[in-house]
Amino acid sequence: MTTEPRRTFLYDQQKALGARCINFGGWDMPVQFTSIIDEHQAVRTTCGVFDISHMGEVFVSGPRAFDWLQHILANDLAKCPVGAGQYTFLLNERGGVIDDLIVYRMADDNFLLLVNAAKIDEDVAWLLKHASDGVTVDNRSDTMSALAVQGPEAARIFREVFQTEMPARNTFIAMEKCRGAVIAAGTGYTGENGFELFFANSLAGDIWAAILKAGAKPCGLGARDTLRLEMCYPLNGSDLSPDRTPLEAGLGIFVALDKPDFIGRAALLSQKESGLPTKLVALRMTEKSPPPRAHYPVLFDGRPVGETTSGVLSPSLGEGIAMAYLPPALAKPGQAVHIDIRGRHFAAVVEKKPFYRPSSARPA
Repeated sequence: MTTEPRRTFLYDQQKALGARCINFGGWDMPVQFTSIIDEHQAVRTTCGVFDISHMGEVFVSGPRAFDWLQHILANDLAKCPVGAGQYTFLLNERGGVIDDLIVYRMADDNFLLLVNAAKIDEDVAWLLKHASDGVTVDNRSDTMSALAVQGPEAARIFREVFQTEMPARNTFIAMEKCRGAVIAAGTGYTGENGFELFFANSLAGDIWAAILKAGAKPCGLGARDTLRLEMCYPLNGSDLSPDRTPLEAGLGIFVALDKPDFIGRAALLSQKESGLPTKLVALRMTEKSPPPRAHYPVLFDGRPVGETTSGVLSPSLGEGIAMAYLPPALAKPGQAVHIDIRGRHFAAVVEKKPFYRPSSARPA
């Protein structure tokens, strides 16, 4: 039986603006409103707003919440004070990535996990499987909506809509605005200045309208993908998977191997000691070619050595870009390879990440 895709509380407003929608992770989501290039450039030069209501909001609280999450998540929560957010991973026992997520520390013993849309049920099931006394897992994904506002004009738009300053990078503030509670976080998926908002479904229409009125351009998943790939931000299910570790993905900085224990730690330590089997690299096309896409073979000396995990034509660079897992010996910047695109071999080179550095981005 085919299940109809779900729709966010902004679906009707978005269709009225000309949104072209696709099924993404079980949701009917806008892929574009005008064009991917137009929306991409809006985020790079002015400001765009994305509906991210398909993503999941899972609250974890209780007197043992901190200790429990330290065991469940790969990063070190001790380095995430109240009022801050932290990028981290939910790993399996083999060290593979179940999900990459952001954890916001609302209070000493109260946390919000922002998880990927296609992983909500799996993540919650994993958390409940490892449930512990003194910990409550509260999945509020069905009751909350979310927006991501990104671009050089994001700070101005935040001030205009909320009459206060935009939160600093990787921090958040809780507000009583628009006739309800709003969590505003200085996080995003584009590399530009920006913020993300989380709020009750009933507030979605008013907040969406206010953001548009302040000058943000509505943007879809197409531009979100080109923007994040220019920054080499991984996409779960493509660049990250249960069969690949964060170390292979080049994301070891977000893994606290010095913590006493967490799920997947033993496997990561073993992999680090024995050497990585593959590394996730950035690839730039060095000759005119069709845009690279996921699952295209990567060749060295005419033989397959890996395959692309993501790929697009970069609107900012005007060149094809991709990411792929390659053997460590072929993973250094400057390494020449070829990508098989529909039976034809096109030259590419391993690049240092990221492909693009936004001029408006705040320092880490």
